[in-house]
Amino acid sequence: MPLLWLRVSVGCYAVGLTYALVALTRSSELLGRIALHAAYLGMIFQFVSLSEAVESSGQLTLASIHNSVSLLAFIIMAFFMLAYAIYRTTSPGIIVFPAVFLLTFLAATGQQPILFTSTGVRTSWLFLHIALIFTGYAALILSFGASLLYLVQERSLKAKKPADIFSRLPALETIDEIGYRSLLVGFPFMTLGLIAGIVVAETTYGRVKFLDPKVTLSVLMWAVYMIMLYMRWNSGWRGRRAAFLAASTFAAAIIAWAANYFSSIHKFIS
Repeated sequence: MPLLWLRVSVGCYAVGLTYALVALTRSSELLGRIALHAAYLGMIFQFVSLSEAVESSGQLTLASIHNSVSLLAFIIMAFFMLAYAIYRTTSPGIIVFPAVFLLTFLAATGQQPILFTSTGVRTSWLFLHIALIFTGYAALILSFGASLLYLVQERSLKAKKPADIFSRLPALETIDEIGYRSLLVGFPFMTLGLIAGIVVAETTYGRVKFLDPKVTLSVLMWAVYMIMLYMRWNSGWRGRRAAFLAASTFAAAIIAWAANYFSSIHKFIS
């Protein structure tokens, strides 16, 4: 049943994907509203899927790729809905909807191998680590989406030929604020998630292997994140420069995620 509900969610999120694709050629306020309501339903079914997965196994099985990817998609959509509640714009959905659809689709293809090779890390600290890190990733994805929209909108305005697909975008200041606030919210979650990860590593292996690719790249990603926020706080970087910084931070996060395939302590099983 958890897999069934997840596949229903995929169908709901497909409406959002359609909205994103249509938005590349023309704006559609009606389709935007339909996609928003479909996303609400998708979140409900996805929550039910995750809840039933926990109930059927008797534990928080976020150590599986199937459940962890589904959780990440759910958190991303939750961030998007929060942004919509504040700013009343579905424009970040152009980036968010395809990402959520893809993640949920991958999770709905069936149960996947265990994420971590050691059973000793399946603890409450592991759950805390994954939940916090994923919340940080979700904030980064929303910020990345806002950054892309900012750069495209700015270029369109400078060319004095606004594209039809972006005619309904909010003001540049609003887009910039969405990206900035997403980063502010995500940074403490990312920081606490890394700390929880250190606790898991210490508990399981007795020490943290800082030369491990996953650990090294995660620390570097966190450093890039902190530098970016520092530049915004103290140097007043906004607009175009801030958008490029947010995109760079997102790229660093993707590289850190990819390091799972090369890590000896934080590795996907093939």
